[in-house]
Amino acid sequence: MAQEVLAALAGNVWKVSVEVGDTVEEDDELFVVEALKMEIPVYSPCDGSVAEIRVKKGDKVEEDDVMAVID
Repeated sequence: MAQEVLAALAGNVWKVSVEVGDTVEEDDELFVVEALKMEIPVYSPCDGSVAEIRVKKGDKVEEDDVMAVID
């Protein structure tokens, strides 16, 4: 079952740590978002494979935007 990875806060994507097809484990760092001059890591909510990445470095995200999908 696919699970969406959501942005916790509005901000700018500073780092993308994974690529489509990568295998990840729960709590692996997927992204870093800069918000309020702080670097906020975004972690995988589950074990699986990265099926989609919907953001790239420099993109702006809003709270609850889908950043990636994990299968």
